[in-house]
Amino acid sequence: MTLRQKRCASARAALTLFTALGALAGAALVGAAPAGAAQGATPIAPGVTYDEFDIAAAKGTAHAHVLTVDLREPGVRLDLLYPGAAAARATLSRQATAQGAVAGVNGDFFNISEAQHPGVEATGASVGPVIAQGEALKGAVPNGQRFGPALPPGTSTEDVFGVGVDGRARLDGLSLSGSISTPEGDLPLRGLNQYALPVGGIGAFTSKWGSVSRVRATCGTDTDRGAPCSTDTYEVTLRQGQVVSTADTPGSGPIAPDTTVLVGREAGAQQLRKFYAGEAVSVRHQLTASSSRVPYSFALGGYPVLDEGQPLPGLDNLASAVRTAVGIADSGRRLVLLALDGAAEYRTGLTIAEVASVMRNLGSDDAFSLDGGGSSTLVAREPGAAAVSVRNHPSDGRERAVPNGIGVFSTS
Repeated sequence: MTLRQKRCASARAALTLFTALGALAGAALVGAAPAGAAQGATPIAPGVTYDEFDIAAAKGTAHAHVLTVDLREPGVRLDLLYPGAAAARATLSRQATAQGAVAGVNGDFFNISEAQHPGVEATGASVGPVIAQGEALKGAVPNGQRFGPALPPGTSTEDVFGVGVDGRARLDGLSLSGSISTPEGDLPLRGLNQYALPVGGIGAFTSKWGSVSRVRATCGTDTDRGAPCSTDTYEVTLRQGQVVSTADTPGSGPIAPDTTVLVGREAGAQQLRKFYAGEAVSVRHQLTASSSRVPYSFALGGYPVLDEGQPLPGLDNLASAVRTAVGIADSGRRLVLLALDGAAEYRTGLTIAEVASVMRNLGSDDAFSLDGGGSSTLVAREPGAAAVSVRNHPSDGRERAVPNGIGVFSTS
């Protein structure tokens, strides 16, 4: 038995799982029965069910809340939940209700605080790339600038869970490619609506950023989120393809649809200082997938934990916490959305290695970890209700405002 097989066997032995989670998109999943498991899933909409059950984990009992989604069901789809801007937050129930979702879970880790940079406003923007309604909303921050637990070996802030225009869910990577074109030549674009820019880079901020201050984008380094803010910064505002203003310090406030704000730090700031009023400047950007050629209808960040039925090497099996995750089965046509309960009696939660094992036992071939702790939230409509309600107990004692989530929609 290989080391990887031993680790997987150990994780499986630590978990007591369900006998049947009900119909997971029409397929029965069989495993060991958990104490207190619900006797059958509750329909939320055609092709969408909800269930909850206990998991006997290594550090205590965890309680899981699970949505199963069959994307083959007519009228069922997944889409991004978000407040309408990259640098904005709202509770998941508010986002789901506003967008008409029947259920959902919270999404990516995010810039939640700025204790290491006194006086700098936390943006609330998420760590990874985001595609909303087929359009790039933001790029990924450098690995060293992320919030959340350490990334598993071989993963990065560019990893995403998404659904293509073909209606199939998949795990992928999305990298930013782009340029800033001037009469003197082209400059590389290193950021798009991000709360952190690479050292020496230039980032673009559009109307999709929101009104939050852009100063945070010039703080920290590629390897140290808490490093001091840069003292060499510059900002250029473009309107309808021309330079209209410049500033030594990144600003704040809403950005008009016909306007792009370029923020540079270090070498990027020095390049932007060469721009002059009235100069023609165009900005091009796109998020490029690392594996799929199918365009994404939506995507959001996190990190993979299960790949083709096997846990990723090096997953942490020590730190337990309340978790949220999404699993993919049947070549992207069936989904498992999981959020643990944050009530005091269940707060020991699961390790990331245990999450991978749970998602595999729930029938997932691939699985992706999302933000946990006080962010972990699962919402779903009660039968006959017009709006969603929170099904788990968030560990903060109330819903936390989050930047995005995975929404389940049904036209039935």
